[in-house]
Amino acid sequence: MTTDTLPADTETVETAAPARPHYRVIGTRPVRPDGVEKVVGRALYGADIYLPGTLYGKVVRSPHAHARIRAIDVSRAAALPGVKAIATAADLPLVEDKILVTGEGSVNQRYQSMNTLARDKVLYHGHAVAAVAAVSPHIAEEAVALIEVDYEVLPAVIDVRDAMAAGAPVLHDDLRTAEEGRKLDGPTNVAEHLRYQRGDLARGFAEADVIVEREFVTATVHQGYIEPHATTVLANADGQITIWCSTQGAFAVREQTADILQTPISRIRVIPTEIGGGFGGKLTVYLEPIAALLSRKSGYRPVKMAMSRAEVFAATGPTSASVIRVKLGATRDGRITAAQAELIYAAGAFPGSPVGAGAGVIFNCYRIPNLQIDGYDVLTNQPRAGAYRAPGGTNAAFASETVIDEVCERIGMDPIEFRLRNGVREGDYRATGPVYARIGLRETLEAARRHPHYTAPLGGPNRGRGVASGYWGNWDGTSSASATVNPDGAVSLSEGSPDIGGSRASMAMILAETLGIDVTDVHPRIVDTDSVGYNDVTGGSRTTHGTGWAVYDLGKKLIAAMSQRAAHLWEVEPEAITFADGVFSCGDHALSFKELAGRLGEAGGPVMVSTTMETTGAGPGFATHLVDVEVDPETGKVTILRYTAVQDAGTAIHPSYVEGQMQGGVAQGIGWALNEEYVYDQAGRLVNASYLDYRIPTALDLPMIDTVIVEAPNPGHPLGVRGVGETPIVPPAAAVANAIYHATGIRMTTLPMSPPRLLEAILAKES
Repeated sequence: MTTDTLPADTETVETAAPARPHYRVIGTRPVRPDGVEKVVGRALYGADIYLPGTLYGKVVRSPHAHARIRAIDVSRAAALPGVKAIATAADLPLVEDKILVTGEGSVNQRYQSMNTLARDKVLYHGHAVAAVAAVSPHIAEEAVALIEVDYEVLPAVIDVRDAMAAGAPVLHDDLRTAEEGRKLDGPTNVAEHLRYQRGDLARGFAEADVIVEREFVTATVHQGYIEPHATTVLANADGQITIWCSTQGAFAVREQTADILQTPISRIRVIPTEIGGGFGGKLTVYLEPIAALLSRKSGYRPVKMAMSRAEVFAATGPTSASVIRVKLGATRDGRITAAQAELIYAAGAFPGSPVGAGAGVIFNCYRIPNLQIDGYDVLTNQPRAGAYRAPGGTNAAFASETVIDEVCERIGMDPIEFRLRNGVREGDYRATGPVYARIGLRETLEAARRHPHYTAPLGGPNRGRGVASGYWGNWDGTSSASATVNPDGAVSLSEGSPDIGGSRASMAMILAETLGIDVTDVHPRIVDTDSVGYNDVTGGSRTTHGTGWAVYDLGKKLIAAMSQRAAHLWEVEPEAITFADGVFSCGDHALSFKELAGRLGEAGGPVMVSTTMETTGAGPGFATHLVDVEVDPETGKVTILRYTAVQDAGTAIHPSYVEGQMQGGVAQGIGWALNEEYVYDQAGRLVNASYLDYRIPTALDLPMIDTVIVEAPNPGHPLGVRGVGETPIVPPAAAVANAIYHATGIRMTTLPMSPPRLLEAILAKES
């Protein structure tokens, strides 16, 4: 069904069952509550915090990808006028092994400490070695240049295949491969080997009429957020530490910093600022513990630190490079009989690549009776891999969906028809285990097939159309919120999930819907770690599901508390009060929410409620994308002509934000597909650490991106919500690769499919 209120290039599809409830607020498009502050420039971001007496911190970073630290001489820097503190790893306590789940991955806090400031070895170009605090940024930079580090340079390894080879330089002598619940013998760069399997693989391939087997390579890619990492930290003599920072999770910053500094967690207060982009890249601490050390050592003065763009590229967590091998068999009538995949993901300097998530994406769109998936988490001399929007999913789908397209071509079947025949539905098992509840993959496929884009003529030579589907499992986690009813009937809402995708608006809408009041009467605020209960990070597409459920529960508690006030006012039992459409009533008595709020003084006093929920039931998201491209055979340049993204949102709380997530994911996915990659020299040094040399798409590179929202309500949420932020980045690289093939007859198996790389393939084909 197309709604009349949507722009011409968008569509909302309501699925056949069950019927969507009628909502007053949900599904509308109110103005964002944080819009004015951001438009007029009053919103405070990470680098906007200034306290009296602030010092400025800078970091000494390794010029080598792999080297032993023999000595650090800070004497010349310490003697420079204006320098107030210097810190090295010697100032950090030793941290025991402790696994911290950050929402889109996990990290060993011992490794986190080693990443904050290198101890015995530097493990990547840009690894932090020491830090300085001075009265000005310029003096701090001068002092950094005066610190002398004596290195013993060691061989570096960047490619995962080289890192796995016998005799490769080993990053950590004490690392052992984890496999099937045991540790293997001997030093290694392979941190983990995981496996999923089902059925009889050999029999499945024997039943196939067509088998396609290919290897795919993807480069290291950065999240591309515009705001660099920035923090201001004030350590007090009483042991209290206050941190202002740009982050996707204030509570995660608190716990990571507490572990690294071995400080009681109750002594740390984290105040999240506005965030200028994260996409998973701001879940980890880099500067905060260093700034806290410098604040302590400088006599408890506030220390402000901000990364340069080059530091962001070289020293924070991009997503993994990967090598993926896929083998898939199918019958002539389009039935998948067997699938096998080997995923090798670069973890960077410390274990923790998203290979597990990639394994959960690669075949999860399809019913496959016989399969085997092997995943390897492999260390390389690069910054530790961080989360990036559906971490590991884009790599995996690039491989599997390209192979699916080749199978469709070989058996002569329409690619959407093939996916409909094999696509998962309610009651099917995922490739990685659990059974699906209500899902919307088939609805996205059917909506894509009905869309005018799918049958429109391409209109010229060297043009092709690509199709790809994608999956993301989403997450739920723990969320807290509190609310106060004001005498004028407005509700002040406090929550602890940093807003990176419109969650202020969606939380206000959910509470307004639940209470039967106008969304403008809900005033949402993101508060610090001392002002609300625990919240997991904003990541994994969990916030509208998890925090939204907490806010929905908060609304129910507010109704119960307000019903008690109405009962007190009318001298009846609370059970006698009914509430519907924003009105409390009992017999001849009736008061709207706003009217009752104005009489709380005579009805028992103010109302404030809080809730903390460990939510479950996050419904997976599915998408199907269509793209038209034109390839210039003389230069290898790919132009995106048209793009349509279809996605199941469960229930679209604020459709404009859902569309924005879909369009943003597509734009980033196109960057992965065509241009973005880290380039290292032979010594392992990053050579393109700027937006001049690391090219992300601009508005000039993209068409208007059409969106179609499918709503297959998630039975695991009271409002049917599914996370929507991760899924749209999963299909684009594969869809573009398939379109390039249909334009040129060339199957590209390496990302990015940049002009030089594609031109080389074109010339090779011609010769």
